[in-house]
Amino acid sequence: MVYRSTTAQEEAALDVATAREADAALHPLQDASLGSLTVYVVPETSCLLPQGISVYVGKHRSALVRAGGGLATLHTRLRQLMQVMSFTDSSIAAALSDRMPGSQLGPDARRHLKSSLGYEITFSPLNPDPKSHAVHWDIEDAVNRYVQPVLDKLSLVANFSVDSQVRAGRGDEESPALAFLGAPGTRFSASNVFVVCLQILYYAVLGVTPRFDKESSSFLLSAHSLPHVINPVEARLGSSAASLYPVLNFLLYVPERSHSPLYIQDKDGAPVSTNAFHSPRWGGIMLYNVEAPASPQASLPLHVYVDMVRVMEVFLAQLRLLFGLSREELPPEILLESPGNEGLADWELDRLLWAHTVENIATVSTTLNSLAQLLDKIGNIVIKDDVASEVYRAVASAQSAMAKLATGHLHSAFQASKEAVTSSERAFFDPSLLHLLYFPDDQKFAIYIPLFLPMAVPILLSLAKIVREARQRKKEPTKID
Repeated sequence: MVYRSTTAQEEAALDVATAREADAALHPLQDASLGSLTVYVVPETSCLLPQGISVYVGKHRSALVRAGGGLATLHTRLRQLMQVMSFTDSSIAAALSDRMPGSQLGPDARRHLKSSLGYEITFSPLNPDPKSHAVHWDIEDAVNRYVQPVLDKLSLVANFSVDSQVRAGRGDEESPALAFLGAPGTRFSASNVFVVCLQILYYAVLGVTPRFDKESSSFLLSAHSLPHVINPVEARLGSSAASLYPVLNFLLYVPERSHSPLYIQDKDGAPVSTNAFHSPRWGGIMLYNVEAPASPQASLPLHVYVDMVRVMEVFLAQLRLLFGLSREELPPEILLESPGNEGLADWELDRLLWAHTVENIATVSTTLNSLAQLLDKIGNIVIKDDVASEVYRAVASAQSAMAKLATGHLHSAFQASKEAVTSSERAFFDPSLLHLLYFPDDQKFAIYIPLFLPMAVPILLSLAKIVREARQRKKEPTKID
């Protein structure tokens, strides 16, 4: 932590009307390295911060703090700022929640995706009634406009590619009732571990019968029935079985005419404003109601053009929650700037990298400890040189990651932690160790005894006969001519 006075360029950047303008002007002057944080203490009479706001957090790696009230007040504000923008003890506990079963963590801490070398994201519209609704959604443009900036920002965490496919939900028939604006197999522009699959499912139902409400003339899904919605739909997706990485499913469900309009109720019975819900480490589902035709004699199917702005706002908010980027309730004197189209602020990306680095180091420790316990149980195991090299490489990379974290080099620490995870898993799942894992000594005896016992019995009987005859010859007196 370094304290200094502002430079002339910074003073000029702060000489603007609003804090948002100051944040944009200060961004080129700041240290752009991952994990860094610059805090500008402005006078109490400064007009940069709105009335009643004492802390402003920008969308980059800087914040404005209003002075005043003495050093004790300033220390309190800085401490609140550190709790918001830095990786704290609670953040470490949330990152290691799977390894801390006795920890008192809230549900938000356990919904976070665990660190992985890759993720697969699936966007799927579900049309249970294609004879009544012809759903059109411009997913290619939506991916490029809304998803792409977020994935570009997350490219430091993982690599990704974007693909699309069309799937009929019943048999092999292709229903003309749902048009896909973007030919199947289209490769969307993307750069660097996400695979985004865009697929369409016909005749896909939720598997839960909604309740009809006479007062509102609508159908309702209660909160306790939402978990039963996922299993029937997940069986139709089929992407998780073919993927090597965790799969995130974002589904847009257009209710059938017999169950329209369909709304979601929370635990208190109030309607959910987004008409969507998400499941931790799985994904989210949004219900998209279609307006009834003005005339009962309207021709079917009705052409429905999905408002992709409204849909993507919900899906990106759910994506933030799944990655642990939810913003907690803050005091009214702290103002957070919206990250805009990028989906997450620079300091939020730093927190995510911190969490994944710490989790990767813990994963390496667990994997190597499990491997050591396995080797202790198998006494006659032979460790090949390449397996030993992977173990040494994993230990060295984990130690390097911890050393770089201690010195504040976040990006190199994260890269070292990924290399440690890769090496530890290569060592643990090496083919030369797998057959010993599944065939320990007791199972070897159980396999080989039935094979060698039938041959061993006559051999042992013959040996016993030879021994008896030898003993008898020794007992017989020697005849002397």
